[in-house]
Amino acid sequence: MATEGIRPSNFIRDIIDEDLKNGKNQGRVHTRFPPEPNGYLHIGHAKSICLNFGLARDYGGKCNLRFDDTNPIKEELEYVDSIKEDVRWLGWDWEDRELYASDYYEQLYEYAIQLIKKGVAYVCDLTADEIREHRGTLTTPGKDSPYRNRTIAENLDLFQKMRAGMFPDGAKTLRAKIDMASGNINMRDPILYRIVRSTHHRTGDKWCIYPMYDWAHGQSDSLEGITHSICTLEFEDHRPLYDWFIDQLGIHHPQQIEFARLNLNYTVMSKRLLLELVKENYVNGWDDPRLPTICGLRRRGYTPESIRLFADKIGVAKADSTVDIALLEACLREHLNLVAPRVMAVLRPLKVVIDNYPDGQVEELEAINNPERPADAGTRKVPFSKVIYIEQDDFREEPHKKFFRLAPGREVRLKHAYYITCQKVVRDDKTGEVIELHCSYDPESRGGGTADNRKVEGTLHWVSAQHAVDAEVRMFDRLFIAEDPSKTEPGRDYKANLNPSSLEVLSGGKVEPSLKDAPVGGKYQFLRQGYFCVDLDSKNGKVVFNRAVGLKDTWAKIERRR
Repeated sequence: MATEGIRPSNFIRDIIDEDLKNGKNQGRVHTRFPPEPNGYLHIGHAKSICLNFGLARDYGGKCNLRFDDTNPIKEELEYVDSIKEDVRWLGWDWEDRELYASDYYEQLYEYAIQLIKKGVAYVCDLTADEIREHRGTLTTPGKDSPYRNRTIAENLDLFQKMRAGMFPDGAKTLRAKIDMASGNINMRDPILYRIVRSTHHRTGDKWCIYPMYDWAHGQSDSLEGITHSICTLEFEDHRPLYDWFIDQLGIHHPQQIEFARLNLNYTVMSKRLLLELVKENYVNGWDDPRLPTICGLRRRGYTPESIRLFADKIGVAKADSTVDIALLEACLREHLNLVAPRVMAVLRPLKVVIDNYPDGQVEELEAINNPERPADAGTRKVPFSKVIYIEQDDFREEPHKKFFRLAPGREVRLKHAYYITCQKVVRDDKTGEVIELHCSYDPESRGGGTADNRKVEGTLHWVSAQHAVDAEVRMFDRLFIAEDPSKTEPGRDYKANLNPSSLEVLSGGKVEPSLKDAPVGGKYQFLRQGYFCVDLDSKNGKVVFNRAVGLKDTWAKIERRR
């Protein structure tokens, strides 16, 4: 199913191939995945993970997992642990290269001292608002800070005092002295360090000054011997700064290469917005199966193989675009079709009594677990008895022309079992709702064979009432109803596009007895229903399933009907 092992051509591989041809970096390929531990990873990060680790794998190189932990206010150990779990789950191994920007805090400080001594960094007393005012705009140049021409000795003294905690938070910053008239705003004397008194998840209270991302990132790459620093397009305008810092220091110079980030329709891909949905209880935590977080996709029933396949199929491009979420769903179907056992489950049960079936008799019928690989998957026994459940939607008293399932006087086939014919309909006396059907069966039709070789149009799945296992089934739909949730009417935000029907909980489901002890995370195809995953809420005899994806993409049809 997958394209793993195949090296699809893209512009990044072309660059690496050319570097190897020219003997650059002594023939090494060393990448890194550098997440900030300020939230849970999402499917966009999965693209970057697969790209960086995949390049290292394909070129016989290395890939580091490095946490850019430069903002203690927003970072938590919980996020670090979740990131490691997600990367491992996707199938990648950083071996002994679990690294942190905080590993280099002392070296980064010494690098800053070098810039000060070189006369290209200074301590500034402007406030954050004043720095923004001085920076200028895209069409107007910035203004020099009044502190820009401090002496080297004064800057060294002030910077050392910043580290020693002699100034309050926000009182001073260390800035690079580049060009306040640059057409690239990132080059207008960017901040290297700010004063922040906040306990860091690794260094505790050792530091009260913290490096900015732009300052820490390139130097960390250099210290680790990274050859190709691959990042998303929003960092393209930061590349001149990345290069400037490294050139000023005269240290190993990785090549920064930008690629288009992943944008998916019908969802949001911003950590800030995802955090808002979680904190304001629009969803049930970071692993809510409706979220595009990796842990949410995992809980929903996605597999590492399906996500890696998706990353291969979308490829790597230089220009931003939006990918249809249906492609992600198709990749999951492609993988689960090969590996998921077929089972029978009735989500909205309707009772059926087979009047001419012997009272008390139970037959064990053989069922193929997966017709895609029958020899490997094997078979199982499914009990059949006088009373069964079928889906409510599989019966109509007044069927339309294209309805081929059960109706009064009509014969259908029960999967793996017999032909049955509906003889009588029982209604609730008060509501008039159909609550029970009485049918007859053909004893000669077991397994689809009959004496007269007649055929029927409809085949239904079913569960023996006597042996059925109660199950809760959670039916998930897309979290947003708008293709681009960020586009709203004036005065409304993206949450106005939340789908009120993104979760439906069916508490009366019935599943075949083979699923009684189904393991958490187990994935199954419910015949004619879709692919489902056993949720972690399954415990103490309660079985809970999440619908991972339908058997086919019905969203487009739904959209056309609206």
